[in-house]
Amino acid sequence: MSADKHYFLTKAGKPFLWLGDTAWELFHRLTREEAITYLQNRADKGYNVIQAVVLAELDGLNTPNAYGDKPLLNNDPAKPNEAYFRHVDFIINEAGKRGIYIALLPSWGDKWKKDTWGTGPEVFTPGNAKLFGVWIAKRYLKTTNIIWVMGGDRKPDTDAHFAIIRAMAEGVRSVDGGNHLLTFHPPGAASSYNYFADDEWIDFHMSQTGHRAASPDYKTNIQAYTLTKLKPHVIGEPNYEDHPNDFNPVQKGWMDDFDTREAAYWNMLSGGAGHTYGNHNIWQMYTEERVPVNNARIHWKTAMDQPGAFQLGYMRRMFEKRPWQKLVLDQSAITGENPEGVEYKMAAVSSGKDFMMVYIPYGQKTTVLTSKLSADKIRGWWFNPRDGRTITLGEFDNTGTKEFTPTSVGRGSDWLLVLDDAAKKYPAPNGLL
Repeated sequence: MSADKHYFLTKAGKPFLWLGDTAWELFHRLTREEAITYLQNRADKGYNVIQAVVLAELDGLNTPNAYGDKPLLNNDPAKPNEAYFRHVDFIINEAGKRGIYIALLPSWGDKWKKDTWGTGPEVFTPGNAKLFGVWIAKRYLKTTNIIWVMGGDRKPDTDAHFAIIRAMAEGVRSVDGGNHLLTFHPPGAASSYNYFADDEWIDFHMSQTGHRAASPDYKTNIQAYTLTKLKPHVIGEPNYEDHPNDFNPVQKGWMDDFDTREAAYWNMLSGGAGHTYGNHNIWQMYTEERVPVNNARIHWKTAMDQPGAFQLGYMRRMFEKRPWQKLVLDQSAITGENPEGVEYKMAAVSSGKDFMMVYIPYGQKTTVLTSKLSADKIRGWWFNPRDGRTITLGEFDNTGTKEFTPTSVGRGSDWLLVLDDAAKKYPAPNGLL
């Protein structure tokens, strides 16, 4: 962790920008060959974390994996099925070969709280949850590309629920000793800090915004950094690309790559330590032979190359052209009216006051307080979030304020304005390899 508890560090001490993808059914539904295809696709696009579940959501206990194996014998957490876990081992190992961490959920939440939409069955108690945590932590103790994630899209609302989660985390930590990071995946419109802000076992916080356009994910960052115990914060489940908006495709349509980009830039400019992309067809590994969940409509292999999947890779590479971890949210850098909503602009200025970024979702003309930078001359760029390319604005005197007009306007014409202290000679902030 960084000293200010805002971002991750590699073992070499370099900032690590979490760029995740959501593949909840990876172990449960894909063959080994398919998993390799998926992992290589994500590595090529710049993803460094994949979120996946061992005891999967979609009838993960009673419907076997691609090789006919179920994860538990007689649905008993004390009796893991070695054949199933060899498949999990293989995929985790292949991810590691490609520089990818697996954010590993030992179980989806319906195995301790079925709720109204889960399959279950509920098999965990505080006692066997701890034993399962111990067992799975021992199995992956020496696996370096694991990040542990408790929970699984459920709100713990009874003492028993909290006891199960804490017991499993305690089991993992008793073996692991802190060698791997550990967090909690919450339900929609919530964060791990809503439930476990003061727990010692949780290393960083994770939020889920819910699946509707213009969900104000930046508010989760703002709240995260008011906590007494500061920890890095990531958006672990944003609005998914090609997901029915607010689960209502007839009246509200479908979310697309613009919705994906807006969520990501809002998150990163408001202090996110990283961002996870999601595609509605990929998390469930949808094919035409499977019953679609919530109107999935594109084969996962085709969905791997939908626009948003490329564009978040561009975003990561763009941010890494600057010391992105030094950015601090500063909405006062934008003058004039800026009401919250789908057109909400967002600005962040580096703590060293040598560069700043302004995200303009609808491409409107925007006046910026360039006085936020301690620079006599400024070099400016338009970064295009759609294709990862840049348009140079050249160098100009820092007169304190300046009006900027993007080259296109309207929904889908989002732009990122990048302003540098010209003396720093930062490279063009493009997102291409």
